[in-house]
Amino acid sequence: MFAAAVILDPARPIRGLNDSKLLPPERRETLAARIRERALAFAIEAVDAYRIDRINIYQASRLAMKRAVESLAVQPDFLFVDALSLDVAVPQQALIKGDSRCASIAAASILAKVARDESLRCWETVYPGYGLASNKGYCAPEHFAGLDALGPTCQHRHSFDPVRAAACLGQAVLF
Repeated sequence: MFAAAVILDPARPIRGLNDSKLLPPERRETLAARIRERALAFAIEAVDAYRIDRINIYQASRLAMKRAVESLAVQPDFLFVDALSLDVAVPQQALIKGDSRCASIAAASILAKVARDESLRCWETVYPGYGLASNKGYCAPEHFAGLDALGPTCQHRHSFDPVRAAACLGQAVLF
């Protein structure tokens, strides 16, 4: 689970910011470079699969976002948060579909997705056979085939039903 926080510089606008899910990977990479170059501050944080299994995906999202906000080199005076609230002492507003409504949320979404994709490309070299670099960890047919053939890894969320099912089939957990 990756999350980012971004404070955009109004004097250095970035054209093309949008919901990261609507942008092709190459465009996200280009925009991520511009965000890192032009933002007043940004931070990217992650929560690993073990922690997600312990606290659930919703709480892990909140934790990653909170850590990202707390890691900013410049502390914000107000937060726009995508769809939820954070346990931080900063005034905030949750925006449903915030990554399509707010430039700073879109920028954070882009940085988080680019960081996730980079991480999965690295994990693909450690755990080949799951198609992590191409399916981004989602349970695409290649990913299901990897789970069936190889079992889950420590990078898989064992609380996720398809992973739990693969683990229950007697597959070893790879570390």
